[in-house]
Amino acid sequence: RLSSNINRLRIVSHFSGPSHFTLQLPVFHFQGSRYHQYTMAQEYASKQPSGFQNYIKNVAIVGGGGQSGKFTTEALLKAGKFQVTAITRVGSKSKLPDGVIAKEVNYESHESLVEGLKGQDCLVITLSVASPPETQNNLVKAAAEAKVPWVLPNEWGGDSSNKETVKDTLIGLRKQVERDYIESLGGISWIGVACSFWYEYSLAAGPQNYGFDIKNQRAIFFDEGTARLNTTTWPQVGRAVANLLSLKVLPEDENDQSVVLSQWRNKFVRVSSFNVNQKEMFESLKRVTGTNDSDWKINYESSKERHVSGKAEMQKGNRLGFVKMLYSRTFYADEPNNFQASGGDDNEKLGLPTEELDEATNVAVQMEKDGYFEQMRSSNH
Repeated sequence: RLSSNINRLRIVSHFSGPSHFTLQLPVFHFQGSRYHQYTMAQEYASKQPSGFQNYIKNVAIVGGGGQSGKFTTEALLKAGKFQVTAITRVGSKSKLPDGVIAKEVNYESHESLVEGLKGQDCLVITLSVASPPETQNNLVKAAAEAKVPWVLPNEWGGDSSNKETVKDTLIGLRKQVERDYIESLGGISWIGVACSFWYEYSLAAGPQNYGFDIKNQRAIFFDEGTARLNTTTWPQVGRAVANLLSLKVLPEDENDQSVVLSQWRNKFVRVSSFNVNQKEMFESLKRVTGTNDSDWKINYESSKERHVSGKAEMQKGNRLGFVKMLYSRTFYADEPNNFQASGGDDNEKLGLPTEELDEATNVAVQMEKDGYFEQMRSSNH
């Protein structure tokens, strides 16, 4: 048996101004042996009931045509192992890659979401950081009812191992609540893809991100510009998802030492393109643009002061203040997104390639030349 009560959790959202919302998330209390058997059973494929499928075949993706989601969708298709379904809103004009099955659902209807997710082995959620938190909760609740065993939730950042960062960035607390909610549902497990910040996007987006204004050749170094972090390109994130979901779900038996999907059950998988600091990003920018120090206006600012001012700007309704607050925290001396300083990444286990920093930097420079962000802003109005 299981009983359920509802805890009211008040979470403050500042993504588009100082609005407030209250989430009602069910917290389940499991009694008896059913849940215990599900989580504690010997996890070998040979021990599973007849008909058990030890691989992922059907993958549903939300946000599959978005700026990051499209790379994941394309990588899943390229793998040639999956039937990929894009869950879209009724009337959505999002452009999807060829080979994707589009399934329209009514996001306001639980029944519609459940029907849209039936038969799926994994749900991948790639949404804007500013999306309402209830969107993911509604999706995973429907996925659990539709018997979807795996979900890759809307993480795509750090791995939450640094508790001070979780507290300081505000969004980390919200994501912890969302992960707890997934686990409370029973029968569905999450894997968080920890890729830190997207490299090409963050380098090109402006000084509130990685500190660089490529167009106007301005650089702001946080503290000394030497704090290290891992950072990942969009294509590498896509490959990571495809390679992760290509793994066997369980080892065949106790002698099988294969890397399997289930070793990351309700955990984070760490993926990365580069382990760098701002000074190394700047050297790459100069190589790609054919410039030197004298061509750039260079300033130094305290990462902690930027974090404080960013939070103040955010509370006044400035969306860029949130970005400034979020990014500046990763450049503190504790280096919360430096995977190499805290156990490394999982690139080798997933068979991910080594990338060239200057090639990725060139993508960022081209994004600026092409007016990528101006186009994105105009499309949102």
